[in-house]
Amino acid sequence: MRKLVLASALAMALSVALPGDFVLPAAHAQAAAPSATVGANRYGLPDFGDLVEQVGPAVVNISTVQQRQRGDDPFGNDPFYDFLRRFGVPVPGMPGMPGLPGSGPQISRGIGSGFIVSADGYVLTNAHVVGGEEGDSVMTEVTVRLTDKREFKAKVVGIDRRTDIALLKIEAAGLPTVKIGQADAARVGEWVIAVGSPFGFDNTVTAGIISAKARRLPDETYVPFIQTDVAINPGNSGGPLFNLDGEVIGINSQIYSRSGGFMGISFAIPIDVAMNIKDQLVEHGRVQRGRLGIMIQGVDKDLAQSFGLPDERGALVAQVEPGSAAEKAGVKAGDVVLGVDGTRIGDSADLPRLIGEKRPGTRVRMEIWRDGRSRDLVATLDELPAQASASEPPAATAGEGAIAGLGVNVRPLQAQEASRLGIAGGLVVEAVSGAAQNAGLQRGDVVLALNNQAVSSVEQFRERLSRAGKRFALLIQRGNTRIFVPIRLD
Repeated sequence: MRKLVLASALAMALSVALPGDFVLPAAHAQAAAPSATVGANRYGLPDFGDLVEQVGPAVVNISTVQQRQRGDDPFGNDPFYDFLRRFGVPVPGMPGMPGLPGSGPQISRGIGSGFIVSADGYVLTNAHVVGGEEGDSVMTEVTVRLTDKREFKAKVVGIDRRTDIALLKIEAAGLPTVKIGQADAARVGEWVIAVGSPFGFDNTVTAGIISAKARRLPDETYVPFIQTDVAINPGNSGGPLFNLDGEVIGINSQIYSRSGGFMGISFAIPIDVAMNIKDQLVEHGRVQRGRLGIMIQGVDKDLAQSFGLPDERGALVAQVEPGSAAEKAGVKAGDVVLGVDGTRIGDSADLPRLIGEKRPGTRVRMEIWRDGRSRDLVATLDELPAQASASEPPAATAGEGAIAGLGVNVRPLQAQEASRLGIAGGLVVEAVSGAAQNAGLQRGDVVLALNNQAVSSVEQFRERLSRAGKRFALLIQRGNTRIFVPIRLD
């Protein structure tokens, strides 16, 4: 079970608890059940019985045994413990003495769900069902149990933690399989059902509707989640989300909860994302993703106005890695990526997913916004390293002088500081107030450019500021990140 912390909310991996009776107007019920696999009962409500009989055999229960490693010396380098050992005082962990309770390996057991995608035994589930957190434990055993009570020891073919997808293989033939649907074709408001093993209760069925599509969750760059109100609880992780035609359109993966149980919001990984991962794991044993080598941020109203964009969309390039695919293609800090291979980028989070879906070596055509107009660039993608999550820009530094109207005192970067950072120059913010403080500028930020024009001296900064008008954008470096900060003097 995977947990996320959002404010006071606890986001966990999932499972299912049966909701109460569905109460819908008859007219709505008739419109909601056009599928051949779902009829209506005598009250005009959807009857999922035939659908469940059809899809249930391909849904499996997954049980795991993990061995967490603990050191046999619980005191480590404690000097008092070492003193006792030197003088032969019997203490736990010494030769001939039992260890402390809880020392040594710790065995833990888990449950989850999955579904069979091929008759020869390939099973999809969540990565956190079979692998725990990165480096957290050593998996010793994975067992897959079918609805006919047959059990198989499963091999973990591969895990992709970025999308939380795992592929298992059991040695069997002629197995029942699910039908794969199209997540893009699903509509908000459609009926869907989940089948899984909440708390170990095999083949539990719950129903609800699609609440939203393409949801972005914290730290989830590569998955546009399907949000539903289907009851999901621990143990249903990795189970399928079906449409009324009996097709899998998602893998139930997470919930938002204040209590640890279901509270009406659950999330599923679109099946097209999962099948792409599955195909790569079968073919290569690992997942390959394209990489541009840029750091990006979202475009809000103020930034859009600062860059002359007609609307608030795209991914603003804050930094380009030296030698990366983006630099070779001519991408510059301050560019706004508006599209990739004809696909429009409405939100900055769209760009990592679109690039990550492509294989290394792929040539992509990017529409970018620069100097008030659109242009095209072509990049040949690098490969995203196995565990790298993002580019790591150089660290920040320091500069001097009062800038009237803006509310900052700055000083130029010293040559030694600039050399250490690998940049030509900039101005360090030593004090901040007024408009700059309102915009979020902080002491210690390094101002690199104003409206994409580099600044390296106080006089140059003042001169560029005098021609910038009431709204402009500063490129700054803060800690390990470069970002654009929109400034409004009015």
